[in-house]
Amino acid sequence: MSNSPFLTFIKEHMLSRHYALRTTQAYIYWIHQYILYHNKQHPRTLKSQHVEDFLSHLVVDKNYARKTQRLALNALVFLYREIIQEPIDLDMQFRRSDKSKKLPTVMSQEEIERFFTQCSPLYKLPYQLMYGSGLRLMECLRLRVQDIDFEYKSIRIWQGKGGQNRIVTVAPELFPAIKKQQQTVNDYFRQDVNNSAYSGVYLPNALAKKYPYAETSLEWQFLFPSSRLSQDLSSGELRRHHIHPTALQKHIKVVCTKADIHKSISCHTLRHSFATHLLQNGADIRTVQEQLGHKDIKTTQIYTHIIDRGANGVVSPLSKIFVK
Repeated sequence: MSNSPFLTFIKEHMLSRHYALRTTQAYIYWIHQYILYHNKQHPRTLKSQHVEDFLSHLVVDKNYARKTQRLALNALVFLYREIIQEPIDLDMQFRRSDKSKKLPTVMSQEEIERFFTQCSPLYKLPYQLMYGSGLRLMECLRLRVQDIDFEYKSIRIWQGKGGQNRIVTVAPELFPAIKKQQQTVNDYFRQDVNNSAYSGVYLPNALAKKYPYAETSLEWQFLFPSSRLSQDLSSGELRRHHIHPTALQKHIKVVCTKADIHKSISCHTLRHSFATHLLQNGADIRTVQEQLGHKDIKTTQIYTHIIDRGANGVVSPLSKIFVK
């Protein structure tokens, strides 16, 4: 895939227009899969019917969920609108996925306690923020030094999923660890500003224009910086990015093994557990919706389903036998 001049052009086109790297990678992947499905024909020779066939294939043959099918569709709409410049018909009649969404996995509070006792000190604070504040993995890693408000015991989340901003709670018990982490950031920052090749921290294009000196100010540095400087993929400049998400994704599997937790756990499980435990502790669903940043309360209600399907929802008929 990396040797394809066409896909390389699309990647460079997206990065030059400041698309998020993860979005760029996802779109490139699905465009590549689309080309392979049609026996490596150039997309310019393919029309809406070919897109319909591919999207139906994802459901009929691959059994992908609707969310995945929608991502593939978005990638192909982008391809034909921005690259081929021949927009496809959006009223296509492809087979839509009806694969039901799984209930999210949740750890019990006892499992959460065991989990944190086994965490590496290097990753413990990010995990604690994901559980304690309901953060998504990338929301956590994109935190800047200035996003922590100690006075109001809150964290400001900028441009979360769907481009939404919100304010979430933070446990005061984490303040010492956060301040220690900010000192680590300051140590890196002092080292970086003395490096003549250093171009400052990465900022989205609009912010870089609005705050021209922010790139080289401590407040805008990532709260969880990488241990090494690296080249910005879009500009080639030397910067210090945040730690890579795969480091946390890999380590959480190790932690669960050590903590004897036999569930399919990911970083997002910590966010699921945050929401479920809030509801179990008496928080109203609107509050949980705001903390999670859900646009639609129906998305938040999935956590009430988790609770209702457990011991809090239905009394087992076997219990009546033991009462006698």
